[in-house]
Amino acid sequence: MKPNTSTKSLNKPFLKLKEADYQQQRCGKRCWVRRQDSKLTNLGKIMEILGPKLLGTSYKDPIASFNLFREYTVRHPEVYWSIILKELSVTFHEPPKCILDTTDKSRPGGTWLPGSVLNIAECCLLPSIHPRKEDDSCAIVWRDEGDDDDSDVNRITLKQLREQVILVANALDRTFTKGDAIAVDMPMTVNAVIIYLAIILAGCVVVSIADSFAAKEIATRLRVSKAKAIFTQYFIVRGGRKFPLYSRVVEASPHKVIVLPVSGHNVGVQLREQDISWKDFLAYDNQHQRPIHFTPAYLPVDSMINILFSSGTTGEPKAIPWTQLSAIRSTAEGWAHINVGVGDVYCWPTNLGWVMGPILLFSCFLTGATLALYHGSPLGRGFGKFVQDAGVTVLGTVPSLVKTWKNTDCIKGLDWTKIKSFASTGETSNVDDDLWLSSKSYYKPIIECCGGTELASSYIQSSLFQPQAFGAFSTASMTTGLVILDEHGVPYPDDKACVGEVGLFPLYLGATDRLLNADHNDVYFKGMPTFKGMRLRRHGDILKRTVGGYIVVQGRADDTMNLGGIKTSSVEIERVCDRSDESILETAAVSVAPPDGGPELLVIFVVLKKGFNQQPEKLKTIFSKTIQTNLNPLFKVSNVKIIPEFPRTASNKLLRRVLRDQIQHELSVRSRM
Repeated sequence: MKPNTSTKSLNKPFLKLKEADYQQQRCGKRCWVRRQDSKLTNLGKIMEILGPKLLGTSYKDPIASFNLFREYTVRHPEVYWSIILKELSVTFHEPPKCILDTTDKSRPGGTWLPGSVLNIAECCLLPSIHPRKEDDSCAIVWRDEGDDDDSDVNRITLKQLREQVILVANALDRTFTKGDAIAVDMPMTVNAVIIYLAIILAGCVVVSIADSFAAKEIATRLRVSKAKAIFTQYFIVRGGRKFPLYSRVVEASPHKVIVLPVSGHNVGVQLREQDISWKDFLAYDNQHQRPIHFTPAYLPVDSMINILFSSGTTGEPKAIPWTQLSAIRSTAEGWAHINVGVGDVYCWPTNLGWVMGPILLFSCFLTGATLALYHGSPLGRGFGKFVQDAGVTVLGTVPSLVKTWKNTDCIKGLDWTKIKSFASTGETSNVDDDLWLSSKSYYKPIIECCGGTELASSYIQSSLFQPQAFGAFSTASMTTGLVILDEHGVPYPDDKACVGEVGLFPLYLGATDRLLNADHNDVYFKGMPTFKGMRLRRHGDILKRTVGGYIVVQGRADDTMNLGGIKTSSVEIERVCDRSDESILETAAVSVAPPDGGPELLVIFVVLKKGFNQQPEKLKTIFSKTIQTNLNPLFKVSNVKIIPEFPRTASNKLLRRVLRDQIQHELSVRSRM
């Protein structure tokens, strides 16, 4: 039965649910799911079966015992991962000798699943030995931007997907050598997914490059990864406009480019002599009987399958290798925290050039969910209509995308009620925007995720089993141990409200143990304190833990500022400024040191909502009053600058450093005048 859709009931999303159905916490907020429903989630089922055995009489139910169970997984990660491996579609060619080996002291992160051999792409493509996915299961559903929005969405079964991947894997095997690095620089289309899986199936390594990069950035990634070739397409269609792609790739001087058509069979462009069209690349198999078999390259579990890159905002981007362990870790988080599984249709507008692309891919194919792809811009109504027509049940977002949907009202009238949960990552969420998004599907939960490419996962999350606050995190992820450090590197007690840099426990399945162009130990371990006999792993986030135990990300360690001897963060200031006036779309706070010395100056950059005008001096007064009232009476705003948009990375992260450098340059020029 559908919920009552009257305005009155939408404003009270829990109106018809009995209070006794919820496990109450002292903060008074309700959990996302009722106690009985919690037992039907992926993690809830496991807790119901194994909770009494692992926790004894302390176990009550998934909601009441979630914290105890999560803490147990931190102390006994080998038990948890033995459970997870049975739940996911992971089949070993040679099984592991054990789950975790900590005898090698040179490896602070331990050795996971030693001795095991597999091909993770094969695991994605085969019907599960469990009742999870079958050959006729829908593997991918998609629609091209510009297609008739009233037409049926496109679908491909698991068997059809496997046949396409085998076709490409055979072509790769004829052209390249196992272990070769092969780049993919194209939108996250069905063909891009096929190519990604085929590269791994053939024993090669995917080099992930975002399709928004300029030629210089593409060239850097090709050089660092030593890529032998790159897959791309002639142009990209977004928002009804065409953006060149092949020409940018060629400017980066790759060895060989394999060019896919945007539509039809012809690439529509004159290729270099060493380049080849998609049609010709597959020509051998098109002229002969299509191969239906391919012997996967079976490799040790810690073999590299994908090279991803950090955003590179402070110099050359770090080349971060993903192993088959990374794929397992990324899938496990979606399974446990977002509750992705069989019958779900999972959509997240992203790109294989960024970590969410591979995470989304593996989270679907290793759990039995259907991958939903929109070939075009996610900013307009076309995307929203696709979400409706594809029957999306889990929708991933980034906050700036939600803000656009809300401000343009582009999804008005669409039915998103099949969505059972949302997910959000990439930047700090806005509470009002989260409430608006949640309301589009009868106030379904928004699972906040915060992690990193080098972790292959989120280290802090929201949870279906805990009371939630929009824009905040309620727990570390399963098996993840962490502490918050004071300015001397000493961990705060776990139950104390505090602000500081996070330190991660090093035993973290799926996290990197190497970098291709930097010293891994220097980047992640050097200078970090020891806690309970473990050298903590650096991640770089500043976390605030509230009295109620919620966690708020205060930005990166290098985004903190010292205002009048008091340390604070850009995010904390932006939170209060964003709500201070109706004309404000978003703000960015930076601090700069005056050229002639003295205390740091606080500067607020502002992007106004469409149709609003505002004077910087008036905003300066508004911001100063808001900050002094809500944060600290000693904080003063030095300057306000109104700009049309903020500089961002291709993964949508705000580049405060660019804004800081701009102000620093202006101050230097003035001091010389």
